[in-house]
Amino acid sequence: MNNNKLGTKPHYQILDGLRGIAAIIVVFFHLAEPLASSRFDNIVNHGYLAVDFFFLLSGFVIGYAYDDRWDKLTIAGFLRRRFERLQPLVVLGMTLGAIGFYFTDSTIWPLIHTVPVWKLLVVWLIGCTLIPVPLSMDIRGWQEMHPLNSVGWSLFFEYIANMLYALGLRKLSNKALACFVGLAGAVLLHFAVTNPNGDVAGGWTLNAEHMRIGMTRTMFPFFAGLLLSRAAQPTYIKNAFLWCSLLLAVVLLMPRIGGAEHLWMNGLYEAFCIIIVFPLIVYMGASGVVHNQKESKICQFLGNLSYPLYMTHYVLVYFYVAWVSNHSGITLWQAWPYALLTFSGAIVLAYASLKLYDEPVRAWLRKKLK
Repeated sequence: MNNNKLGTKPHYQILDGLRGIAAIIVVFFHLAEPLASSRFDNIVNHGYLAVDFFFLLSGFVIGYAYDDRWDKLTIAGFLRRRFERLQPLVVLGMTLGAIGFYFTDSTIWPLIHTVPVWKLLVVWLIGCTLIPVPLSMDIRGWQEMHPLNSVGWSLFFEYIANMLYALGLRKLSNKALACFVGLAGAVLLHFAVTNPNGDVAGGWTLNAEHMRIGMTRTMFPFFAGLLLSRAAQPTYIKNAFLWCSLLLAVVLLMPRIGGAEHLWMNGLYEAFCIIIVFPLIVYMGASGVVHNQKESKICQFLGNLSYPLYMTHYVLVYFYVAWVSNHSGITLWQAWPYALLTFSGAIVLAYASLKLYDEPVRAWLRKKLK
């Protein structure tokens, strides 16, 4: 069975653009986070929900791209395609994180200079496989499963969802899948409103609590996206990219809801966004069309940039966080030039990673793994 002749389907251009919008907001969130005194006053308060949006987009796109093609595709062929798409930037992100590691020694990570080179190399090698490192190998001090590139945790759960899809859940009928998605949504809702932190944030530490959070945040959006790709009947929505972008930005930039007195209210808001609003945005995006060449180029650029930006930006954020921690009490107005410089650098790094590394490496892998 020749998997190389499977070909590709046309992209949903608006969904590509929305992925880029979400990735940019993730960068803004990570730049605002070290300036916040608590989880209640981050000016990009719900930016981390972009990860849940990514999971839903991923499920939708994978369902669209592969659901009707398993007569020409094997499980190994599917996983090979996902490996080609995801793994090169995983390796690059971990490598850049390792190169910059010792230069981020700061008041927030005071023990970085005590980490021996051999331990750094071991963590780098493990990180390149996306296997989570145990807490005993936490070389930064944030209890991350991937301390050289923090965002690696979400790719770990992305792979899990992809494997569950390939190994069996793709075979579920629409009714069975709807039952699975409904159950996953109920679990997500219960977690969101009962979590002592009043949000769904978590999933980046190798312990029972964070693994449960990571699975909870992955199962509903990914398989809801898959169900949406099967069941939705797209209609025509005028100016869909504009309206979807605005709605996504409003959702992710929304201030904390309920305060410390009513934590469940914020959890309910986040569950509502993931269960209702994000599928609505994806449906609207899939129903829209680009109206001119300029909008098409914008969506294409944002879509191409999204994954490299997500996978490499935190390498620069580590330097930014170290600088903020070394200037205790710095305000947003004092930090914004450095935040802007970091953001600009992240865009340049992402584009360079795309053109000089990701695209050539993926082309090479396609030839080698035929």
